[in-house]
Amino acid sequence: MKVTINDVAKLAGVSMKTVSRVMNNEPSVRKKTYDIVMEAVNELKYQPNLAARSLAGTKSFTIGLVYDNPNAYYVLDMQKGILSRCKEEGYELLIHPCSGSDDMMLEELATMVKRARISGLILTPPLSERPDVIEMLDQLSVNYVRILSGCESSSEQTDCIYVNDRDASFAITEHLISLGHQHIAFLSGDKEHKSTLERLAGYKEALSKNGIAVDESLVIDGQYSFESGVTNAKQLLADNKDVSAIFACNDEIAAGALFAARLMSIKIPQQLSIAGFEDNPFSRQTWPKLTTAHQSIDTIAQHAAKLLFAKTRGTRNQDKDLRKMFTPELVVRDSTGAQE
Repeated sequence: MKVTINDVAKLAGVSMKTVSRVMNNEPSVRKKTYDIVMEAVNELKYQPNLAARSLAGTKSFTIGLVYDNPNAYYVLDMQKGILSRCKEEGYELLIHPCSGSDDMMLEELATMVKRARISGLILTPPLSERPDVIEMLDQLSVNYVRILSGCESSSEQTDCIYVNDRDASFAITEHLISLGHQHIAFLSGDKEHKSTLERLAGYKEALSKNGIAVDESLVIDGQYSFESGVTNAKQLLADNKDVSAIFACNDEIAAGALFAARLMSIKIPQQLSIAGFEDNPFSRQTWPKLTTAHQSIDTIAQHAAKLLFAKTRGTRNQDKDLRKMFTPELVVRDSTGAQE
């Protein structure tokens, strides 16, 4: 027989309304009462009907993940992190990819927000970086949390999770310089991503700090894809014989560059060092494995969800454990070595 909210209330010795308040994570519930009810919930293995719960009242128990990002590994890790928090908080997750022209995408997003009756949204780059999207959501009075590339600033909204790509990029470039490399190329990702600009800025800062002039001919525009890495690395290495290291804007580009080098019979890392960014599976599936910057997307996603739940409850200023800045960490592997 299915366990009901009435069964939980009887076991806990409280009213059904109190059980409902606990399951809704209302901040006014005393800790002692919360613990008693949750002990009954766990003992009975009670699973609330989230859809019915949302329909029964004015509060929604669904949040949305909205993305316009071609990186499947990034999206999957983001989903995993948010779902883990949703399970703890008793929420459902609606996953909504956005595509098409700007006007069509805005209309699609607005329609989804109105129809789905969501409690809030988590926005990932590059969607989270678009002023027109933020303006529309503000007009609709929708709760949201943005994941952004950059450093926390008083001029930005407080409801953001920041990824410090610039400092991580600086560390990767300095690592290559420490190995004796002076001619270091940069293979860019899509320029509409702020992460591309932040990683490029970190690369240039590291060169300048170490007295190496920035050679703009070694900064190659591209996309966040394996194919872009192959094409641009082939052209770069054919035209620039002095290049001894490549810093690619992500691991897919780096894997493509490594593939191109192999086709050109260039030894890695003896003749050419290659580094990526993000530490996604591409970095561990190549040979040799890629030096990169580890970006814990799962953890970032969990904190974004936690911040959104705190915002919807009006308690975001009370939770001191809400971390808002993450800096990817350098991971040194066999694709980089001292210049011979």
